[in-house]
This record gives sequence, structure tokens and C-alpha cells, in this order.
Amino acid sequence: MILLLIRHAPAAERDDAKYADDTLRPLTTKGKRTQRRTSRWLAERGFEPAIVLSSPWKRAWQTAGILAEELGLGKKARVACPALAADPRLDTLSQVIGARGPGEVVALVGHEPWLGELGSLLLTGSPTRLVIDFPKSGVLAIEVATVGAATGRLVLFHTPN
Repeated sequence: MILLLIRHAPAAERDDAKYADDTLRPLTTKGKRTQRRTSRWLAERGFEPAIVLSSPWKRAWQTAGILAEELGLGKKARVACPALAADPRLDTLSQVIGARGPGEVVALVGHEPWLGELGSLLLTGSPTRLVIDFPKSGVLAIEVATVGAATGRLVLFHTPN
């Protein structure tokens, strides 16, 4: 399967007066536009996820919604996954992802530093061995037979322009 690790699009600046709870910060207008471009870029290359797992934090959830909308996946394809808002746990993610076929695509929408650590863990076996400069709306595609440490093969790393 191919795992698409997608960092949420640009969001509102941290502001304790506006967002006392950081999990509620929304995407900016520019962030929404950027994510639409990234989603179309993925569609043009045939990366259409069977499911979009997303951190429940607002900015990631909105990013996942744009991805699902642009790819015509429908609302049922987007599923909240609290594990994407925490340190990477391969056992938990493997359970949530479930059994998938060799060419099936699964999108994981989340935050830094956790997505970069997840990418490093899948590719090298250590969450800190590979430092990934993961931009907002960036996509890291990793092919895996099973979700496990050092089981991945890098397919692409897309940074939005």
C-alpha cells in the first residue's frame, strides 16, 4: 500500500485570545487554496486514497476535507484518527489502517513534528534518524507492505509552491 503523509495546510497564527485551545485553529484562506492545489496535484498523478485518516484538530480535519472534496471521495472517506495528533505509534496506526491491498492508497493528515517522525520511523526504523523538513500541505508518499519500522520505500516528497 502507499501511505500519503500530508501535513495540514497553513493555519491561523497561534493567538491565545482567539484560540485558547490550539486544536481549534482553522486554515487560512491561503491555506485552503494551497491545499486545493496540492490535492489536485495528487489526483493528476493517480494518488486517490481509499480512506483519509485525519487528526481531529480543526486545521488537519479541514485539510482532510479539502483533499476528500477535490478527489471526489465523499464525506465517509474522511475518518478522525486521534493517533495522528500524538507521537507516532505504529501498532495503533496499523490497526486503524487495517488490511490493504498492494496498490491501495491511504492518506494520513496530521501535524509536525509527528508526521516527520512517522516518516522517519517507516523509512529508517527510528523516529529521529531522518530529519524531514515537512512544509505545510507537503506530501510524503511511502510504499509499505505492512505498517512497521523500516518497512517503507520512499515514493515521493512533494512540497507545495
